[in-house]
Amino acid sequence: MKAAYRRILLKVSGQSMAGPDGFGISTPRIRGTAQEIADVVALGVEVGVVCGGGNIIRGINASAEGLDRTAADYMGMLAGVMNALALQDALEKCDVNTRVMSAIEIKQVAEPHIRRRAMRHLEKGRVVIFAAGTGNPFFTTDTGAALRAMEVGAEVLLKGTRVDGVYDSDPEKFPAAQRYDRVTYREFVNRNLGVMDGSAILLCQEHDLPIVVFNMEVPGNLLKVVCGESIGTVVGA
Repeated sequence: MKAAYRRILLKVSGQSMAGPDGFGISTPRIRGTAQEIADVVALGVEVGVVCGGGNIIRGINASAEGLDRTAADYMGMLAGVMNALALQDALEKCDVNTRVMSAIEIKQVAEPHIRRRAMRHLEKGRVVIFAAGTGNPFFTTDTGAALRAMEVGAEVLLKGTRVDGVYDSDPEKFPAAQRYDRVTYREFVNRNLGVMDGSAILLCQEHDLPIVVFNMEVPGNLLKVVCGESIGTVVGA
């Protein structure tokens, strides 16, 4: 198989790391994700990863329940760091050299986020897991993923979810929902399609970075997307 991209940024949702109950860290699920990434690395692709933390806590939900929004968002960032460390361990068990770089300083467990150092790691074939989003409250990990993709010069942003693309309504609630094979940035925002944060979409639009939304839970899908197969939904110009 031949890769269609030289460098990618993969956004892995926290929910995709959870077990069947939808919360916590599922070791088998993370091992599966690590093996998927290892298969991509074996093709010579440089891989950056951003982990969400929604399987542990979602800042915006905690804020709606009365917790201070800034505190809730920082808690969400720390949850993302926990997921990043779990994924790093699983990747290294697959013999993939991995570095965790955090946007908030936790020097005992992760390197600080320094763009040039991250790019150097990628050039050496190491997977770089970008943790703690942007390091700022009020920004989602989707926006953090778009930002990191721009910084390191990724050719595509891959959004791994529990559904197989972008739909006109929630397919988990509405079985008749229609899936898009391709949608423009503007259509995505205007129709409020909701799979990804609008700020992240606009950032990708500004820099003409294509996005592929696909089902990360189907074994082999990540490799197929990286090899250019028509999996999921492409969001682009």
